[in-house]
Amino acid sequence: MGWREAEREYTDEVIGETTIPELFFDSVERNASRDAQLYKGGVYDRSLAPDVVPEPPAGEYGAVTYEEAGEVVRHLAAGFRELGVGPDDRVGIYADTRMEWVHADYAVQSAEGVVTTVYTESSAPQVRYLLDDNDAMGVVVENEALLETVLSVEDDLDLEFVAVIDELEGYDDRDDVHTLAAVHELGAEAFDAEAFDSWLDDREWTDLCSLVYTSGTTGDPKGVELTHRNWRTSFNQLRKRVGPRPDKSEDDPTMEAGMTALAFLPLAHAFERINHFHELGIGVTVAYAESADTVGDDIKQVQPDAAASVPRVYERIYDQMRESTSESPVSKRIFEWAVDTAQAYDDADDPGIVLETKLNVADRLVFSTVREQLGGNIELFVSGGGSLSAELAKLYRAMGLTILEGYGLTETAPALTLNPPEDIRIGTMGAALCDVELALDPHVVTEETKEAESGEVGELLAKGPNVFSGYWNKPEKTETAFTEDRYFRTGDIVARDEDGYVSFVDRRKNLLVLDTGKNVAPEPIEDEFATSARVDQIMVTGDDEKFVGAVVSPNLERMREWADEADVDLPDDPERAVEDDRVREWVGEEVDRVNERLGGHEEIKEFRLVAEEWTADNDLLTPSMKKKRRNIRAAYRAEIDDIYGRGDLEGENGTEAAATD
Repeated sequence: MGWREAEREYTDEVIGETTIPELFFDSVERNASRDAQLYKGGVYDRSLAPDVVPEPPAGEYGAVTYEEAGEVVRHLAAGFRELGVGPDDRVGIYADTRMEWVHADYAVQSAEGVVTTVYTESSAPQVRYLLDDNDAMGVVVENEALLETVLSVEDDLDLEFVAVIDELEGYDDRDDVHTLAAVHELGAEAFDAEAFDSWLDDREWTDLCSLVYTSGTTGDPKGVELTHRNWRTSFNQLRKRVGPRPDKSEDDPTMEAGMTALAFLPLAHAFERINHFHELGIGVTVAYAESADTVGDDIKQVQPDAAASVPRVYERIYDQMRESTSESPVSKRIFEWAVDTAQAYDDADDPGIVLETKLNVADRLVFSTVREQLGGNIELFVSGGGSLSAELAKLYRAMGLTILEGYGLTETAPALTLNPPEDIRIGTMGAALCDVELALDPHVVTEETKEAESGEVGELLAKGPNVFSGYWNKPEKTETAFTEDRYFRTGDIVARDEDGYVSFVDRRKNLLVLDTGKNVAPEPIEDEFATSARVDQIMVTGDDEKFVGAVVSPNLERMREWADEADVDLPDDPERAVEDDRVREWVGEEVDRVNERLGGHEEIKEFRLVAEEWTADNDLLTPSMKKKRRNIRAAYRAEIDDIYGRGDLEGENGTEAAATD
């Protein structure tokens, strides 16, 4: 029996057709004494601590068991009911990823409400839109700063309450502002088990569970209507693929009760949300990183078995590996030799005893240390939310670290494909999950694009029980999102091989059309720099232009190290430093290296360097670390104009490559 057939036939005690709160409370019953959540002391001034949950010492992790987490959720649900939450009422959650986000999520759902998402990076007008669009009657915010943002736009909203996760002082005159601890206390006093059970029983898995808002990179964010059925079938699909099926071998990584997973991606996005529903639904312990910036330290401390992230984080982890093993010229050479060995081993059809021996030496000298820096227990990483560089994935595999790459969208709750652990195909996003039907629309891509890719090529279309039915209050957007036969248009151009494995080409809207008529997919070119020590971030340009250009943010730390080694005196100011001809030449060597692997029309003919790191805080990345290309183009309009000879900077800060068409 093949893995596809085994997957279709597999079922167990967690696969079913219940609502998300019922899934959670079934897990509470099965895993009562097991740790459900690990949370770090000294990070927040939690209102629930120390009376409801213990406050661990600063920098150390405390634990909440499944039984304790279930009790917190029950009391919060009763508290929200006391504040007026009823069937289908919308309640926003406006906080960073942390334990209480999850408590509030399950509690609002258990109270028969619908959770809506608000990003912490949102401006006051964006917060107003995200709460007003769905007529939210309440909102859970993280702290006083976010509370003040909500209060600054409250005249335009119809909120009945605001609950603040952290401690709060000075709002005694407001009877509609409460701490989460006060909501919990209210619920504990009013809690009635029979009433609580009736709330769960009254919800159908076809009811609306959550509105998850898109990032809004091309207009106002859209509220994606996701039912309990959408989320629950996505859970079932993941369980069938990565669960402990009896046909799997001991070498196949699985997700099982008792494992620990590290969480740090935004819970306002569907990727981390399904991770939580999946992990807490099967009995995994979820540990919360202090922040995305402390993941390296937190992963050592927590020693997780698994983690899910976006490609950008895996790139940063690799950068940290390289930096930590490159403290001297000798260790730097050893690391580079180990990486070269790993690449040669992975590329070889028959590595042979010599290459096998070299890899064993590389593992002892470098890769075993890398695994220890990642806690020493990692069995699998999951990558989603963007395309992962095949070269980077090969390096992780050679280091003994498995990455399962998948693909999905908010509208599909969110997974459509995932590499099966028993047959991982690096460079692909895996095959369709159970009950997901995929099709390709070949009419939206040129013959040139089809010829450049192997297999079928077209826009990916999807059907399945996890696919949403519509956008909140946007019937026109909903109509255009589907084909006549109700396939959802993903907007992504993919290639599909004869085994059904899907490879990402690019977003349909991101494809560059040069004025020569040739199409260029920017993301695969940008992925070529994923393991670069010199290029930190890059965005390719060229739509309606004669050639491909790029805006490049160099690795400033590595640039300083290179300058010291090469005895190059650079200005202290990063913006002046990246204007130095020697820096441009140093980065240009990396661009030339990548150009050697590209087709003539894909080569980066000119680039400009910028000193600013692109982040969600400066609105150049989404909270899930995808490039906001429109914003990047706007921020560096002068540099892009100069690339194409339209600016005053002509001749500076670039590289010129021989044109080959």
